[in-house]
Formats: sequence, structure tokens, C-alpha cells
Amino acid sequence: MLKSKIKSNKKQNLARQGLVSNELIFVPMEKVINKILLIRKKKVMIDRDLAELYGVETKILNQAVKRNIKRFPIDFMFQLNKNEKTRVVTNCDHLRVLKFSSQMPYVFTEQGVAMLSSVLNSERAILVNIQIIRTFTKLRELIATNIKLRQKIEAIEQKYDIKFKKVFDVLKQLLMQKDKSRKSIGF
Repeated sequence: MLKSKIKSNKKQNLARQGLVSNELIFVPMEKVINKILLIRKKKVMIDRDLAELYGVETKILNQAVKRNIKRFPIDFMFQLNKNEKTRVVTNCDHLRVLKFSSQMPYVFTEQGVAMLSSVLNSERAILVNIQIIRTFTKLRELIATNIKLRQKIEAIEQKYDIKFKKVFDVLKQLLMQKDKSRKSIGF
């Protein structure tokens, strides 16, 4: 009886937050994409943005990470230095609150984001995490498609550059022949 009441309360809480068990929470892909930054040649998300998406305070998120620091090697998470923080605050309007913060924010790579769901251990964190990972995957697919498209265009350009070069060479020869074949008129 008590277990069923607890489960019922949990489902009601999830329903109030816009979540229902076994369904994905809707986080627009654009919202996630806008929060992905390129720092140190890595696609990362800043702790403040992740905390917002997960529905927790940044402080709580960072405490959970520090309690499980062994799960977050340097390629999963790193802390920004002052210059990086300044650049992020300057370029991202939604992060202007960080300007006066004495704390240097943490950023998480795709693998770090995946690890966060096991550390936060809430239904919302798991559901949001699925959306974030799908967004990272979609970005990778788009980049791969873009690279393939660029390579195809370059191949076509090279192919037609050679053909156009031949046409221009023939035109030059024709123009030179016309110049030589003209007889001078006059005295």
C-alpha cells in the first residue's frame, strides 16, 4: 500500500513538471544546440546551462560531480580559466550572470554529459540527458554530412576546372590565330 502511494505521488510530481514516466521530456533541439559551445576544440556544455535543463541549481550539480569526481576525467569535464570565462560571457548573452561570479564554471563534453545522468540520478536528469545525447549525435551526423558534401563539391570543381581549362586554352589558341592572320591595313 505504501509503495503504491509513493509511486502515485512520484507520478503526480512528474506530471506537474511536465514529465510522465516512460516518456521523453521535450527539450527543443535548438535550445540544446544553442547551449553547446566550442572550447579548447571540444564541443561542451557549461554547468549552468546543464543545471537549468536538469531542473537543479548549478551548485547542486557541481556538488554531485565533486562527490563522484573519479567519474569525470579531464576529457569528460574541465574548469574554464579566466580568459575562457571572459570569452564565454562576452559571446553568450544568456551567460552574462557569470560575469561577476568568483567561481570558474565547469564544462562537460558529450561523455561528461552522459556521465551526469548517473550522478544526478533523477527521472528528469535521465530524460533530459537522452535529449542532449541525441542532439550531440545529430550534430555529429550533420558535420559528417557537411564534410561529405564539401568533398563532393570539391571533386566536381576539380573535374570541371580541368574541362574549363581545356576550353579556355582552345579559346586562347583561337584568339592568337586570329591576331596572326589579320593583315595590316593601310600604308
